[in-house]
Amino acid sequence: MPRDNMASLIQRVARQARITFRSPAGPAFGENLHRLQQLLDEVRAEDLHLAPRGPSAAAAAGGGLPWAGVVPPVSYMHICETESFSMGVFLLRSGACIPLHDHPGMNGMLKVLYGTLRIACMDTLPPAAAAPPPAAAAGPCHRALFRSRQHYTPASPPCLLSPHTDNLHQIDAVDGPAAFLDILAPPYDPQHGRDCHYYRLLEGPPAGAEPPGLPREVWLMETPQAADFWCGGEPYPGPRVCL
Repeated sequence: MPRDNMASLIQRVARQARITFRSPAGPAFGENLHRLQQLLDEVRAEDLHLAPRGPSAAAAAGGGLPWAGVVPPVSYMHICETESFSMGVFLLRSGACIPLHDHPGMNGMLKVLYGTLRIACMDTLPPAAAAPPPAAAAGPCHRALFRSRQHYTPASPPCLLSPHTDNLHQIDAVDGPAAFLDILAPPYDPQHGRDCHYYRLLEGPPAGAEPPGLPREVWLMETPQAADFWCGGEPYPGPRVCL
């Protein structure tokens, strides 16, 4: 059952996010970020009126209507957005993947609500004159540090990203559907240089496969959004948030 104080909790999460990301370069940012992480860690799926769903439930949710009955692999429930941050819930069908992508100049926090996610995290690296990209590259290439690949569940602490650390990631739903609460600060905004870019590994196994020892340097090639990935929309059923 949802906890009686959940409405105030999700409201406090949003208020703390607004405080935290209003001044990301301020002296209190680290302390505010830690407090936000603590609050986010308390959130559970039932508190947002969510429950794990199978393929039939996902189809009934209606997220695929704009695609003539084809249910999108990923859906998004918008909760709130300001100039400094956005918050919402991503729902992944079983086996779905959010491809490797970046968050230019952004901080982020991800808390699993149900299911299991496999998250591969990378950092961009400055160009190296002595290390040209592979000859097979057919697009813009970037050096990156493949830092980690871990499984996250509702029992895990939030997964964090910053403008310089773990800023690129790939998210896979493992052994069933999954959902996570997502905070991005500031939100994506192509007009202000914060567009989402997609990548694929040019060497070794893909980001979702078991990699060699980590961390290690890799080459990434920028690609268009994959044809089999798109994100639908669904109404957010949880407690209202007012800012």
